[in-house]
Order: sequence, then C-alpha cells, then structure tokens
Amino acid sequence: MSKDTAFVVRYTMRPETADANQELVENVFAELSRKRPEGVRYASLRLADGVTFVHVAIIEEGAMQLTDLAAFQEFQKGFAERADGTPQAGPATVVGSWGFAP
Repeated sequence: MSKDTAFVVRYTMRPETADANQELVENVFAELSRKRPEGVRYASLRLADGVTFVHVAIIEEGAMQLTDLAAFQEFQKGFAERADGTPQAGPATVVGSWGFAP
C-alpha cells in the first residue's frame, strides 16, 4: 500500500481578484483533465463569501506533484498580489471519504 500525502490550503482573495483566481484554478483542472495523472486527487472550493478558497489534495507516493503543472505554476505567479492575507496550509490525515480517495 502506498503512502499518501494529504494537504488542505485555505486562503482569501481580494474581492477584485477572486474571479481571476478562480480562472487560474480552473486552468489547473483543465491541465489535470488533459494529463490525467495517476495517484492525484484534487478538489478546490470557492466558499459562499465569494473570496475564500479551499483546496484539498491527496497525492499518492511517487505520483506527479501539482507543482509540476504549468497551470499550477501560473496560478502561483502573483498570488501574493491577488491574496488578502497569508494562506493557511498544512498536512492533513484522511479520516474518511466518499468518492474522493480510494
């Protein structure tokens, strides 16, 4: 059985940059859809306030890293200028899931 790495990132965008941030995130999912990497599970949510985003990823040992994607690298460019504060990020432990992780 492989060892998975799970992490959660939560951050807030400035209101005038939230839509552009969503577009950059959507580009990451478009690249994931094209490349279809094995062992990568990734979800992004935009909360009801319209400016808070939450990303959840589970990456199997040996799988491609999100940071390897050109679209993810583009997402990271200028992040500090788009964001309203510092992201809260950290590892997580999968306690249970339905349809997200094996």
